[in-house]
Amino acid sequence: MRRKNRLRVHHAAFAVLGLLLLAPAAAAAGCRGKAQPPRYREQVYPPWSHGRNNPASDQGLNFTVPEVDDLPDFHGSIDHPRLVIFVGGNYYFAMAPLVAAFETTHPRLKGRIYYETLPPGILIRQMQHGGTITIGNMTWTVKPDVYAAGLKKVQNYIRQGMLRGPAVPYVTNDLTIMIPRGNPARITGLADLGKPGVRLAMPNPAWEGVARQIKIALTKAGGAALERSVYVGKVADGQTILTHIHHRQTPLYLMQGLADAGVTWKSEAIFQEQAGHPIRHVDIPASDNVRAVYAAAVVRGAAHPRAARAWIEFLRTPAALRIFERYGFKPVKGGRAIRFPTP
Repeated sequence: MRRKNRLRVHHAAFAVLGLLLLAPAAAAAGCRGKAQPPRYREQVYPPWSHGRNNPASDQGLNFTVPEVDDLPDFHGSIDHPRLVIFVGGNYYFAMAPLVAAFETTHPRLKGRIYYETLPPGILIRQMQHGGTITIGNMTWTVKPDVYAAGLKKVQNYIRQGMLRGPAVPYVTNDLTIMIPRGNPARITGLADLGKPGVRLAMPNPAWEGVARQIKIALTKAGGAALERSVYVGKVADGQTILTHIHHRQTPLYLMQGLADAGVTWKSEAIFQEQAGHPIRHVDIPASDNVRAVYAAAVVRGAAHPRAARAWIEFLRTPAALRIFERYGFKPVKGGRAIRFPTP
């Protein structure tokens, strides 16, 4: 009996010692079972535009709380818009200057443009639900006039009858490796992404078309083994974080110290650098890269077809292309004249 009591005392002592050793770590992590005030710099969290990307004329009360009440992929007012644009999030940062330039030549639309910059696959799902979407406790319905995404995706939805042709291409984009400033993991190319211990933030193949291009680039650089390492092995062991929205999350994970690298479109890394965030990028050589072509089309049954056609025509104007070129996009060469069908 005494021996059992001594064992209980020893076990209790070790338990107390363990708690004492863990206490500093728990305190440093902000535990103790109590909510802790945020200890982050608010400017790191989207929306990074601080209201400048909202084309609504009357913005009313501004109540934006990073990480809590924050809708960075929804822009403008749903109160009787005269042009609704659903555009894949690959150039969410270019939309505000594009809309501003468009409004100078179409003043009747000023303050009446609404646009969303979610991944193309999610936008299609919203369209399949009649334009209705729910975020948190809010549900609203808005039906697009224009849908913009990769050229092949736009052509596919024209064949399915969701969009009306033609599919109008306007700019191209290349992939890059986004890294935190200082490049702590010493990333020099795609092959380094397969190394053990290199933490990644990668687009989710479930709804981001760019994942298909990234997989092709990984295979070019390191064969099927590299592609499987990044998108299978590292996902399974937690070294690859798959995004839940789109590439807006990749720089966020990098700035939070949760990842060492992530493949995105080059334009997004350029935007982050221009915004002053501690983000840099590593170029991918042309032999391993995959180029995207962006296109737009009018949505079948659009409520504002004239405005939709005007927007699509604008995307290929010198004014629009100059805006795209700020972020590394290149104009599509040899584009044909646009011929919209008679309504």
